Amino acid sequence: MTLPSMQVDEDWIPFNPAPSTPRYQLPAGAVDAHCHVFGPAAEFPFSPERKYTPCDAGKEKLFALRDFLGFERNVIVQATCHGTDNRALVDALQASDGQARGVASVNPGVSDGELAALHEAGVRGIRFNFVRRLADPGPEQDYRDIAERVSKLGWHLVVYFEAEDLPLRRDFLVSLPGTVVVDHMGIPDVGKDVDGPEFEQFLRLMADHPQFWCKVTCPERMSKLGPPDYSDVVPYARRLVEAFPDRVLWGTDWPHPNMKDHMPDDGKLVDYVPSIAVTEDLRRRRSSVTAILGT
Repeated sequence: MTLPSMQVDEDWIPFNPAPSTPRYQLPAGAVDAHCHVFGPAAEFPFSPERKYTPCDAGKEKLFALRDFLGFERNVIVQATCHGTDNRALVDALQASDGQARGVASVNPGVSDGELAALHEAGVRGIRFNFVRRLADPGPEQDYRDIAERVSKLGWHLVVYFEAEDLPLRRDFLVSLPGTVVVDHMGIPDVGKDVDGPEFEQFLRLMADHPQFWCKVTCPERMSKLGPPDYSDVVPYARRLVEAFPDRVLWGTDWPHPNMKDHMPDDGKLVDYVPSIAVTEDLRRRRSSVTAILGT
């Protein structure tokens, strides 16, 4: 049965269909460590509980962008618009010819068989979303139970929260087993001082707990100055890259969900990388990516 395409949100900006060619040439083996697939809705319907309805952005377009920008592999992260229905993610992984790994979202009642099937498809992590405008967070014990189960598979955890919630979530986060990767630098308020107490909390979390890694992603989502260079975000990302060079990851966040004021040029986002990783050595660090992807 074929379902009709769904009406996207009125204020949704579609992804850039013709990104510029990056000036910066990515090093061999580069990984887009945070990207998504949406639908297509006619084949993979969005969740009835979703907080937004995006445009279709399927695997073919993602893989074409990967090749155009110069990445060799992707880490595809389950987006909240698909809830815990990972079929679009699994379909993309299976079609990737081994060039992608996945981060899924699951319900507390997920069976061991379902987890094994996800592992076989290429999933190597689970995402917990605590951003209230995007998801309805559940009891912390549910997340602990899931984390314990997937740690036995060697998976990592991805957590998405905003800076203001870190003090409330910190004790819980540090209690989780295994490697924990924080999405988008914990969404700091880049209008504040990079040396101020709020960002210091995040830096301290990273420094005190070496199981924590960080994605220095989404300058377009945090910047108050906007494109093309998102210069107000640079000091935050650079600080993390230089302090924790083996525990940072970077990705496009394509197709940029919930962007409502502008849509970034993915080629320009690649050109942002040298501004936050200012030496060739920092740009070529791969130990963290290898550990995240697994085998």
